[in-house]
Amino acid sequence: MSHDLLPPAVLRLGGRPLPMVGPLRLYACGVTPYAVTHLGHAATFVWVDVLARVARHASMDVVVTRNVTDVDDVLTEAARKVNTPYDEYAAMQQYRFDHDMSALAVRRPDHEPRAHRHIGSVVRLAQALLDAGRAYEVDGTVFFDGSGGFDGSDIAAAHGWERAAALAAIEEFGGDDLPAGQRDPFDLPVWRASGEGDPAWPSPWGAGRPGWHAECTAMVLDTYGSSIDVHAGGRDLAFPHHAYEAAQAEAATGVAPFARSWMHVGTVRVNGEKMAKSTGNLVLVEDLLAQHRAAAVRLLILDRAWADDWDYSPADLAAAEGRLDALYAAAGRRGDDAGEAAIVPALLDDLDVRRALGIAMESGGSAARTAVHVLGLG
Repeated sequence: MSHDLLPPAVLRLGGRPLPMVGPLRLYACGVTPYAVTHLGHAATFVWVDVLARVARHASMDVVVTRNVTDVDDVLTEAARKVNTPYDEYAAMQQYRFDHDMSALAVRRPDHEPRAHRHIGSVVRLAQALLDAGRAYEVDGTVFFDGSGGFDGSDIAAAHGWERAAALAAIEEFGGDDLPAGQRDPFDLPVWRASGEGDPAWPSPWGAGRPGWHAECTAMVLDTYGSSIDVHAGGRDLAFPHHAYEAAQAEAATGVAPFARSWMHVGTVRVNGEKMAKSTGNLVLVEDLLAQHRAAAVRLLILDRAWADDWDYSPADLAAAEGRLDALYAAAGRRGDDAGEAAIVPALLDDLDVRRALGIAMESGGSAARTAVHVLGLG
């Protein structure tokens, strides 16, 4: 049998096969560049990088898109505090983010859409939702109807969320700053009327700016069309951000599902509490890199199931340093072909890094070298 007729490798993600007949279209929710990168951010992007590396090593074509949310009220407020235009402030923070990602061997995406370049697409999305009867306009703000859903239930119910928990999640992500005029708390803005000092662009409804969920919807649709294969992001973005992003896209295009698979990377915690700027428990990537090898930080992130939440501790990072040395030592000794052949199938099976590392450590030689290469630990 010729190589061209061999059955293609099949990736499993989230416990389900994801057969490919074309390029793997991968979209990762990027950062809002208003603060330096912490370990929770890095975990998502390292895992996305590994997914792309594994797929490419298995001879798949891969197209990676990672957006930059450079229009956001939290960014505007951070820039205002230091008396800097929001776009200049975003560019400075983006530079620091790119530096951290490069140090962690996260490859640059093929596409890096920035929200401010897709304003027209958000306007068109809002108009499409209005035309479809899935949005309404009040005083210059266009609200997406999140309370109706496609099957008679609201978006929260469609994603398995109880109403109280869903409303709490909306509040956590800026629900207390929503414009007036909602018919229901689940109706969130696609387009927001801007006040004095807010970024603003012209629209049929007056000067305004895009809603957060709509930015990602528009950037995905602009880059890939009406659907994608894998949508990645932190677990904390599953609701409301990703749920609304998908609902808006499906309502506007009529194509479902918006994403064939979701990769919600586990939350990084400190002492059981989610790592976040609001809690003041950030572990900054630049601080870790000042004291540890980048490959050890990367291995710390990867030496677990990608969907699992986990607690960071300095002791775990010290252990990752030792495990990295052991992996390098295994790569330097004589190994066996069977071990090498088992590495990529393990990684294609839901990115089972722990199983791949176990094979690499036991087999050594080319198996360990393959693991180092595919996982970006070299």
